Amino acid sequence: MAPTYDIEQLLLSMPSTRTVAGVDEVGRGAWAGPVTVCAVVTDLSEPPSGLTDSKQVSAARRPPLAAEVGAWAAGIGFGEASHAEIDALGMTEALRRAARRALDALPVRPDAVILDGKHDYIGAPWPVRLEIKGDAASVSVAAASVLAKVRRDAYMATIGHDEYGFAENAGYPSPAHQEALARLGPTPHHRLSWSYLDDLPRWRHLKQVRDPLVGEGQAALFG
Repeated sequence: MAPTYDIEQLLLSMPSTRTVAGVDEVGRGAWAGPVTVCAVVTDLSEPPSGLTDSKQVSAARRPPLAAEVGAWAAGIGFGEASHAEIDALGMTEALRRAARRALDALPVRPDAVILDGKHDYIGAPWPVRLEIKGDAASVSVAAASVLAKVRRDAYMATIGHDEYGFAENAGYPSPAHQEALARLGPTPHHRLSWSYLDDLPRWRHLKQVRDPLVGEGQAALFG
């Protein structure tokens, strides 16, 4: 089933809602690199052919599809939170900041947001409609899914460290990535608060642990 505008139209039927944004993220489960969030507003016109959840689109098809979506969408906003922000603040707060940056980057302020998943990491002031598998159900969320994936993948392919295979794995734990980590240790792009370091005795001393009692979270280095 292709995504539809059913959820957008439901929200737009409410008197106070004139603009709806679809929001999705990519990079949450990676070991390196930022988390990227995209927000998309459409005019409810026919979307580009084949638009759906980015995971259902081939790697070869995603970039041209993203270009089509970019030319078609009424508004697009991107937001990112770096690996350092993830280490210092935790993933939930990093996602919140990235999502708010994406929403603030839109040319119009949405009155409601459709968010892929079951956890609202955005919060007030936006009314958020959570939708599990929203990237397969909602046109605007599917568009955000494809754009976020292509943007982050393209960035990860530019950061070097070829031994880790970032151009292929985008910072996710592929066999090549894991082998390079065990042999060479983390790069400046790795998330150092993550548990993968517990399984690397040679590099375990680099593990960072957030202090939950200090403000929004500060990374403390344990030797």
